[in-house]
Amino acid sequence: MATVKADRRQRLKYHIRKKVKGSSERPRLSVFRSNTSIYAQIIDDINGVTLASASSVDLGGRKENSNIDVALQVGKKIAEKAQQAGIQTVVFDRNGYLYHGKVKALAEGAREGGLKF
Repeated sequence: MATVKADRRQRLKYHIRKKVKGSSERPRLSVFRSNTSIYAQIIDDINGVTLASASSVDLGGRKENSNIDVALQVGKKIAEKAQQAGIQTVVFDRNGYLYHGKVKALAEGAREGGLKF
C-alpha cells in the first residue's frame, strides 16, 4: 500500500507542478511533510533558488506540542522570513498532499503571518 500511496502523490505532484510556477514576483511556497517533521520553503523557479525556508526541526521543542500546533508555528516562521526578504505574495504548492491537517495549519499560519495566496 505504501508504494501505491507514494505513486499517487507523485502523480498529483506532477500535475500540480505543471500548473504552479513560482517567479521572483510571486515565488512558490512548497510544503514537505515527513513522519516526524514539516518543512516549508519559498522558491523562485525561474532562477532555481530558495529564498527562505523553515521547518519544525528549526523550532525544536516539538514533543510538548501537537503536530498541528507545530505546523502553525512553522507557517508563521516562514511568513516572518518572507517579510524579511521582501516577499508579500506567494503561490501555494501543497506538493501532492491533501489540504488538511498539518498542511492546512501551515497555510493558515503563513496567512496569519502576513503572506497572501
